Amino acid sequence: MTGREARGDAELKKELDATLHARRELGDEYESALVDSFLEKVEQRLDGAVDRRVRRQLAEQQMVVARGSRSPQTTDSWGERFGFGIVSLVLAIPLSAIGGGVAHLPGLLVAWGGIVGVNVVQAARLSPHFFSRRKDRPESDWED
Repeated sequence: MTGREARGDAELKKELDATLHARRELGDEYESALVDSFLEKVEQRLDGAVDRRVRRQLAEQQMVVARGSRSPQTTDSWGERFGFGIVSLVLAIPLSAIGGGVAHLPGLLVAWGGIVGVNVVQAARLSPHFFSRRKDRPESDWED
């Protein structure tokens, strides 16, 4: 864990404590607003971490290209797929809450449709052959 992550965890813990303290003082009627505010801070922290990781990877790719070696290739590592799945599920929580809270079932379905769509695009990017048709088998059972 880096120093930045440790500071972020401490700040997030303070925010959670402050949110819980405010909830006790303000009562149930402000609970959803307090939860939304805290989730927004968590989402901002996740977005910042993702932005830093993307900037770092872009910088690494630019260094490879600048050195004149072969062009950067996308990595198809298990860790990248696992990390994307975890981030997708973490972000699904506030998206589901917002979609379900605002538009009930249709909003929830739209939110999860978007989540599934993003994951399908990511899977197609990492494994393009997974979604393509196999050329060695006939298109129907009636053909030889």
